[in-house]
Amino acid sequence: MNDVDLVIIGGGSAGLAAAVSAYDCGLRNILILEKDRFLGGILNQCIHPGFGLTEFKEQLTGPEYAERFIDMVINRGISYRLDTMVMSMTSDKVITYSNASEGVVKVKAKAVILATGCYERNAGSIAIPGDRPSGVITAGLAQRYLNIDGYLVGKRVFILGSGDIGLIMARRMTLEGAKVLGVAEIMPYSNGLNRNIVQCLVDYDIPLYLSHTVTRIIGKKKLEKIIINQVDDKFVPIPGTELEFDVDTLLLSIGLIPSNELLDKLNIPTDKTRGAIVDQNLQTTLPGVYSCGNVLHVHDLVDFVSMEGKIAGKNATKYVFEQDTSSGSFIKVVPQTGISYAVPQRIDVQHILEPIEFKFRVSKPKRDIFISISQGERLLKRAFHPVAIPSEMINMTLPATSQINDDEPIFISIKERA
Repeated sequence: MNDVDLVIIGGGSAGLAAAVSAYDCGLRNILILEKDRFLGGILNQCIHPGFGLTEFKEQLTGPEYAERFIDMVINRGISYRLDTMVMSMTSDKVITYSNASEGVVKVKAKAVILATGCYERNAGSIAIPGDRPSGVITAGLAQRYLNIDGYLVGKRVFILGSGDIGLIMARRMTLEGAKVLGVAEIMPYSNGLNRNIVQCLVDYDIPLYLSHTVTRIIGKKKLEKIIINQVDDKFVPIPGTELEFDVDTLLLSIGLIPSNELLDKLNIPTDKTRGAIVDQNLQTTLPGVYSCGNVLHVHDLVDFVSMEGKIAGKNATKYVFEQDTSSGSFIKVVPQTGISYAVPQRIDVQHILEPIEFKFRVSKPKRDIFISISQGERLLKRAFHPVAIPSEMINMTLPATSQINDDEPIFISIKERA
């Protein structure tokens, strides 16, 4: 069994940034394990521009963004394995993986970074009534078929869910000659970025049906029709609001789920986001195991994923060099009403060496609100937001000099401007 200082599981934007960060902090014995046949993760199929404005100060496509980090990894001589499936991880950080060239391999790591990303919710997870023909496919998989494999999955398309991939695919399918008949969203607001609503739907006259969902799929072997209904405030379809569409393809953009199977097998606790519970250093409850990127919580911009990967790489390196396994003194971070989740979920009070960055989302659209971070009666930080929407992550940072005590939780709360 080989010994490795740092194993990074996942070679997408988070894993690549973590590897580069760890190397630049002095670590050399690093191994990236990637299940796909190339590094870069989902960025390779995101051929549209809009990446890198924060990280590189210029607008790049997904493959261009990935290439920047891939080149950094190669130029530093960081080891990686492709077409490699991680089979298991033990609590003492023994990783078992397999691939065609090496067979089954075990490595013992001093630290592990989980950067395994997300997978898409599919039709089975929402149990749409009706037939089960071909032609019902997740938006991300359709994007891969089109942008990497060169297959157009349909000519008359409807999209369920207004997540960013679904919105982007509405434009992409239109540009390739398909007719996108509409996008249905069960919520009364879109779950995509405002810029994608404008650039992908409005600019192409594609209707957005808010407070609607697909209530029936029709087709024997191949999808023929779908029926959508308006829903009430409890998301129950309203009789008499049926709209019928003749389609050959239904794309699903109904949410992403962090790929945390390795943590689940170790009973490492996760949050309601299904990402790991971490401290401000992105360390899970198992010392030496870190989580970052979309496997921790779903991000809206890849630049933020890379930033998080850098933090994980830096702190994992510090752990390897110092092997500080002290449990620390932890306090909870508690999102109040109106905040759907917050990361980190706890603070290691004994290891506050740098500013603490809190990331969170509002549970529904808000206007003219103050967001506060407090502990007990003390206000630690307050910021005004004229607009806050669930699809856009909010960041607030506390300086390392903040007077945080070790016996009270930290609350993140919303208050409307009077």
